[in-house]
Amino acid sequence: MGPDRGQTSTLSASTPVEAAPVLCVDLDGTLIATDSMWEAALLLLKKRPWDVFRFAFWITHGRPYFKRKLFDRAMPDPALFPYRQDLLALLRQQKEMGVKLVLATGSDQRMAEAVCQHLGVFDQCIGTDGVTNMTRQNKLAELERRFGAGGFDYAGNSSADLCLWRAAKHAYLVDVPPLVKRRAMEVCTPTRIFNYSDGRLSAMLRALRPHQWMKNLLVLLPLVLAHQLHDRGKLIAAVWAFWAFCFCASAIYIVNDLFDLEADRKHATKRNRPFASGRLQVPSGLIMAATLLLAAAGLCALAPANFTRLLIVYLMATLAYSMWLKRRLLIDVLLLSGLYTLRLISGAQAVQVEMSMWLLAFSMFFFLSLAFAKRYAELLDLQQAGEEIASGRGYLVSDLRIIESAGPASGYIAVLVFCNYLEMEKTSAAGQLYQRPHLLWLVAPILLYWITRIWFIARRGGLDQDPIVFALRDNRSYACGMLAAVIVLAATFGWHIPLLGL
Repeated sequence: MGPDRGQTSTLSASTPVEAAPVLCVDLDGTLIATDSMWEAALLLLKKRPWDVFRFAFWITHGRPYFKRKLFDRAMPDPALFPYRQDLLALLRQQKEMGVKLVLATGSDQRMAEAVCQHLGVFDQCIGTDGVTNMTRQNKLAELERRFGAGGFDYAGNSSADLCLWRAAKHAYLVDVPPLVKRRAMEVCTPTRIFNYSDGRLSAMLRALRPHQWMKNLLVLLPLVLAHQLHDRGKLIAAVWAFWAFCFCASAIYIVNDLFDLEADRKHATKRNRPFASGRLQVPSGLIMAATLLLAAAGLCALAPANFTRLLIVYLMATLAYSMWLKRRLLIDVLLLSGLYTLRLISGAQAVQVEMSMWLLAFSMFFFLSLAFAKRYAELLDLQQAGEEIASGRGYLVSDLRIIESAGPASGYIAVLVFCNYLEMEKTSAAGQLYQRPHLLWLVAPILLYWITRIWFIARRGGLDQDPIVFALRDNRSYACGMLAAVIVLAATFGWHIPLLGL
């Protein structure tokens, strides 16, 4: 029972009082499954790409100066970071038990303060101040100055934290690589180890988006339509061109994901992408993208110079789309449809065959319809969520009416172009390549059915992804494709279709 109100306490001023336990937590890779400095750099390059030329100057003044300049110009939103929820739960539990929580990070002090303010769980924050880089021995010295030798617990994730784990009273290892974990076990006995899924290989494969490679089969189409698949040399050239496009496209997908981190984290499903969720780190993405581009460049050495030039155009156009143009009204869908057509042109150049202008016109309108369908599906999701503006896009929910008119119309114009080709070219190209070209008219109603069905599905809210990806998982789309292929083969080799009397 405590002393009465008027009773003098027997605890003298000289009696030592045990300080409250202190738990210091690293930020990058520990509390959050990403690196705030890399994200700030990407954010700056997205907003002011010309500042990349200042990076070399800043870094010559040291890492603290570099971080200060970087965070001066670009501050990531701490609310969007992928936090380690189980570690946060432990911190809140420790807070309730009276433990003093300190965020000790090598990131800039202002970033640390922003995270502390957002979470509301830390008592103090220590970060790089523009002069001293708060990592390794610098961080250890600062913690021992404030809390005494061995007067703190520490949670970290990398080899830079080995000296801190050694000095800490209790060590917490968070998502530590195997090699670092072995070294950590030599210098401390961890109080707790936070292990996360090590499925990084599956995350890397997912980041490549191999299902999107099916779009690059368009590179093979000019060779198929020229009826020269029997030419082994041209077939090999077409295959190399296909893989060059796949590597280049995957590199762009990675770059796109890196520049879209904040927008993806606001999205219901895109937040689970490898980089947005923190399963893959920004440096890993940059290395992957560079490796893929080098592989594409190697394949270009086996292709004609015109193909290489077109692939560079594709690369620059997709980069421009990822960084700026996808936020521009109408320009985004026009560019998307143009990139599909560019694949066709590139395929023709790779195998050195002449390409019909009819095919180019058809592809522009056909893929414009699909690009509109993709935007329509995104806006419909926003409408159902009660939102009005598409984040990172140039569209409003109120634009749905215009898109649902322009989209199907573009698809029907593509079918009209196809029909005009059959009529205008029946005595020339079509007549030379096909023994029974009139059978190709049967492809027109299949196209009309498929395009109209896609828009019915989009209008009903069933198109929750890219229409091309949807088609790759849709049985009716496969049926339409197989039926059209049979008709084309029948027209090519003069087969008869008794059921139709043709």
